[in-house]
Amino acid sequence: MSSADRIKAPRGTFDVLGEQSAARAVLEERARAILEGAGYERIETPAFEATELFARGVGDSTDIVRKEMYTFADASGRSLTLRPEGTAPVCRAYVEHGMHKLRQPVRLWYLSSFFRHERAQAGRYRQFWQVGAEALGSEDPAVDAESICLLAALLDELNVAPVRLRLSSLGSLAARNEYREQLQAHLRAHAEGLSAEVRERIELNPLRAFDSEHPGTRAVMERAPRLLDFLDAEDAEHFAEVRARLDGAGVAYEIDPTLVRGLDYYTRTVFEFTSEQLGAQSGVGGGGRYDGLVEQLGGAPTPGIGWAAGIERILLAGSAPHPAPVPVDLFVAYELAHEGDSPARRHAPAGAFALLTEARAAGLTAQMELAGRSLKGQLGYANALEARYVAILGAGETVLKDMLGGGQQTVAADAVVHAVLRGLRSL
Repeated sequence: MSSADRIKAPRGTFDVLGEQSAARAVLEERARAILEGAGYERIETPAFEATELFARGVGDSTDIVRKEMYTFADASGRSLTLRPEGTAPVCRAYVEHGMHKLRQPVRLWYLSSFFRHERAQAGRYRQFWQVGAEALGSEDPAVDAESICLLAALLDELNVAPVRLRLSSLGSLAARNEYREQLQAHLRAHAEGLSAEVRERIELNPLRAFDSEHPGTRAVMERAPRLLDFLDAEDAEHFAEVRARLDGAGVAYEIDPTLVRGLDYYTRTVFEFTSEQLGAQSGVGGGGRYDGLVEQLGGAPTPGIGWAAGIERILLAGSAPHPAPVPVDLFVAYELAHEGDSPARRHAPAGAFALLTEARAAGLTAQMELAGRSLKGQLGYANALEARYVAILGAGETVLKDMLGGGQQTVAADAVVHAVLRGLRSL
C-alpha cells in the first residue's frame, strides 16, 4: 500500500501519544486536586446534544452557532450537535436532574473533548479538550473571585507563565441593552471604516466588533463607548467587590473595558487569561457569569459563573511535569528452546505466562517477553524498563536476578513471587 492510500486523521484532529498522554494525565491529576479540594464534583455530559441547546443557550448570533458547530440529523430526523462548549450542557444537566434542590451553590468540573469547525492552528484544533468549572446557585462576588483564583492556581501549578489576567464586567442584561443601542449607533455612524463582517453584525451582535483584527474596525472601536460606563449601581458594586477579593488574594489583573466573550449568555464578570507563549492567539482560558442561562434553558432563575481552559493551550504555554513511570517489579524472561528460530517462531512458554498471571494477582507490576527477543535482548529490554527483578525461566530451573543489587539466585518457579515480595519489603 502506498503512502497515498493510507487513511489519516481528519484535518484539525490529532492522536494523543505516549508522552503527550502522560502530560495530560498530570494536568488532570492537578485539576482534580485543586477543584475537588475546593468542593467541585466531576461531571461528564454527552458528546452530542440537541442543537437547540446551543442555539438558545450560546446564542444564534455567535460565530460558534453560525459557523463552527458540527450539526447533523439522526435517524429520527432530530437535529443534534457535537458539543462546542461545556457551560450550556452543564446548565442543561442542572435543570434536568433537579440540582436546584441540592445545597447551593452546586459546583461542578469537567475535562472533556469539544468540537468546532474553525481554522486549525497550533494549540487550536477542531476536536479539542478543555478543563472547566461551573458554580451555579450563588451571585456572591466571592464565587466570582474563587472561580478566577482556581483557574489562576491551576495555571500556576502547570507552570503557565507569564500570564495576563484581563478582567471586566458586562453588567446586567438591562444595562447591556442600553449600551448595545449606543454602540450600534456608533457603529452605524462609522460604518465605512468597518470590515464587511462587522457591518453585517451591527444589528445581531455589535459587541463582537471589539474582537475584530481589521485595522479600520480597530480604529473605530478605539472611540467606541465602553460598557463599564453603563453599569448600574448594583452591577458596579458587584464588580468592585470581585476586584477587592482578588486584591486580597494577591491575584494581579488589569481592567480591560474592551473584553467581550464570544458567547451571548455572559453577564457581569468576564475574564480571560492569556500567555505570551502562544503568540497572537494568546488565550489560555477564561469565562464569566451567566446569570440568565439556566432560566433560558427552562429552569428557575439561577445565577452561575464558570470558566474553561484549553488543554492543548495549557500544555503549549506551560511545562507540566511528567509523572514517574510505573515501576516494573518483575520482568519474566525465558531461555529460547531453539536459538536458530526466527523471532516469529519464538513463542513464550506456558510457564512464563502462568508466572506473569500469578505475579499480577499478588499485586506486583509485571511484564513478560512477547517479541521473541534473544535472552540477551530480553535482559536489555528489562534493563530499559528499569525492572527491579528478572525471572529467567530455563528448561529445568528458574533464575531470579536482582537488577538493583546485582545478585541472583536459583528458585523454584512457584517460589518466584514470594521471593520478589520478600525482596521488595526489605527495601
